[in-house]
Amino acid sequence: MFTGIVEEVGEVISFEGMKLTIHAPEVTPGLLESESICVAGACLTVVGREEGELSVEVIPETLSRTNLSELKAGGRVNLERSLAEGGRIGGHMVQGHVDGIAEVSAVEKDGDSIVVRFVGDESIMRYIVPKGFITIDGTSLTVVDRDDEGFSVAIIPYTYEHTTIAERTAGTMVNIEVDVTAKYVEQMARPYLEKLLADHAGIYPGHNSA
Repeated sequence: MFTGIVEEVGEVISFEGMKLTIHAPEVTPGLLESESICVAGACLTVVGREEGELSVEVIPETLSRTNLSELKAGGRVNLERSLAEGGRIGGHMVQGHVDGIAEVSAVEKDGDSIVVRFVGDESIMRYIVPKGFITIDGTSLTVVDRDDEGFSVAIIPYTYEHTTIAERTAGTMVNIEVDVTAKYVEQMARPYLEKLLADHAGIYPGHNSA
């Protein structure tokens, strides 16, 4: 479990086969093999560690669902170690399970903040609400606005300067994890909604509820 508060922006040393090696001197002290670490929003397992460096394995399933396949030597990634018992939750509860990717459609200044707009498909948009939590490349952010085409977030200068969001321009892809609470609510409500629709169809046969 993570909180979406980025501890360090690491630099990719190499990405060979499934092994991704990252220069990360701030998060490696005390880090053990087999521990979880959030890399650009994806929960991965540490398989190797040397002074100032860590290695994780990225399986094909993860590559197909995230933007990690685009990483090359010199690329930068947001990093966060797993939440320690008794630690503060500075952002929100983040699983590190990427739900999908979204495309940056615009980056604009709004006073001292930066507003970034994204376009996503229905698989993630259905869970996004104004003022709700969202995780973008492992960073906990708050949704400012949402419409049928996409959503936007406002980013303070500190976050902009200490994460990879500053490197995102129109057309680039980001990893998205929606607030897991929304998915639980949907799952619990689905049987009742399905029954309601079935009852409605029984009362009004032939009526197209769609």
